[in-house]
Amino acid sequence: MHGVVCRHGRLEAVSGVDLDVAAGERIALTGTNGSGKTTLLRAVLGLHRQVEGQILVGRRGCRSAAEWAWRRRACAWIPQRPAAGRFPLLARELLASSGAPDEAAAAAVRLGVGALGDRPLSSLSGGQLQRMHLARAVGCVAAGAGVLLADEPTAALDFAGQEEAAEVLTTLPVTVLVVTHDRAMAARCDRTLEMAAGRLREVR
Repeated sequence: MHGVVCRHGRLEAVSGVDLDVAAGERIALTGTNGSGKTTLLRAVLGLHRQVEGQILVGRRGCRSAAEWAWRRRACAWIPQRPAAGRFPLLARELLASSGAPDEAAAAAVRLGVGALGDRPLSSLSGGQLQRMHLARAVGCVAAGAGVLLADEPTAALDFAGQEEAAEVLTTLPVTVLVVTHDRAMAARCDRTLEMAAGRLREVR
């Protein structure tokens, strides 16, 4: 990321962020609510459109629809508040959308939600839905994603679930950028960065 600025209308949510993340590095992104963390991750995926500056993944930018399609395959994504969607999508269909359904299903079993595959997403609890999205991300990595972007991936989990999710996330053979308030998760990362009022600084 070089000189990245993100706006919500006229409000500048992210201000001049410069960040280089090495392949395979794990970065924890901390900070108060509203400091720009989620906006920054969404900008990487093209989910936030009011962006200036340069964001490269694997030294590749995004100037065309084909390049954006590659970016979304290259980056696994765990949203902060996973949505069940308007349509009755089944949990196994969510896992299958990873591109590697067998690996995603195996991760779901490891995370304790393997028996819920035939349940609509709308019927799952917050913690179950979060585990399903984590399992889907494991499938995305198996399908070739080299970067994992995760926004508060343990927020809806109990302590044991947080430990388990942190173990899964930080042992995947990918580059990880995770927004978290979970100290155990941050401790497993190589670097911890903090955002405050849209600006980034290194904590450790």
